[in-house]
Amino acid sequence: MSTHGVQAGNVGVEVTSAGLLDSASIARTPATARIPQRALRRTIGDTNLSVHPLALGCSVFGWTTDGDTAMAILDRHYELGGNLLDTADSYAAGRSEVVIGSWMRTRGVRDDIVISTKIGRNRDNPGLSPRSIVGAVHASLERLGTDHIDLLHFHYDDLDVPLEESLGAMETLIRSGTVRHLAASNFTAERLMEARVLAANGLPRFVAIETPYNLMNRVSFESALALVTHAQGLAVMPYFALAHGFLTGKYHSKSDLTDTVRAGRASAYLNRAGLKVLATVERIADDHGVAPSSIALAWLLAQADVVAPVASASRPEHVDALVAAASVRLGRADMVDLGRVSA
Repeated sequence: MSTHGVQAGNVGVEVTSAGLLDSASIARTPATARIPQRALRRTIGDTNLSVHPLALGCSVFGWTTDGDTAMAILDRHYELGGNLLDTADSYAAGRSEVVIGSWMRTRGVRDDIVISTKIGRNRDNPGLSPRSIVGAVHASLERLGTDHIDLLHFHYDDLDVPLEESLGAMETLIRSGTVRHLAASNFTAERLMEARVLAANGLPRFVAIETPYNLMNRVSFESALALVTHAQGLAVMPYFALAHGFLTGKYHSKSDLTDTVRAGRASAYLNRAGLKVLATVERIADDHGVAPSSIALAWLLAQADVVAPVASASRPEHVDALVAAASVRLGRADMVDLGRVSA
């Protein structure tokens, strides 16, 4: 079913092969049913990696989420059409990758999945020296139970190692097919420009970047970093996309906070400005008949160069709202209201 989003005044209208659906009709239809999720794919940069517009964050696997629950979350994500998994060699000291590897093996789905993992922070292979990079990649391959990584991120910039040495080590791994594409995470605009100069001289180039970005934290990205990523054609994968869970609507007052790291971080937004943003998100979510998290992610997906926000779930039933974001079509008035309240 072909689908295109158009606007009629301030009313969002979705055009399908069956004709026009007004916003009221759309709101009565579960977001996950509006567009076949397996038909929703975006390409990461100029690569051949075709991904669902929601990257399932797997940082909680093996940490706050046990193995059985993680398996159920992965199953639900896959059932709904998801195919992009985001992890790192440092998440739960590598246990996140082990869980993902076990799931892919037992379900026989490796060829359907795009693995995005990060290196540089694991204690066994710290930093981005050539030796650490090679060691980290091979350790990740073993934990994931695969012979290649689709998208490998440098987790953080390592200022102690010349960037050309790190990129040089990646050249061998990419040529061998062990790594398909290279990406950055938490890099500054200046370092991305340096990397592009090196790539112009023949070294591997970044095709994507992970960076903090959400309705509660716009300034750090919407500056020089946004300009550079756009100029370089980098696919943007925002993490902390739901502001540590604040944009799910779970926290409205201090009495809602739990004794967890995530809740502690979300508490920073429990102020007048934050609650105004949340109220707007919840109002728009009610208008569309979806969860607040779907609206927060849909806003990110409407931003230039954003390909797939990274968001995690602690239970299988939470996955639906994350995946549904890709089917939400925010109207012009929605975007104006969200932009104004979060500015």
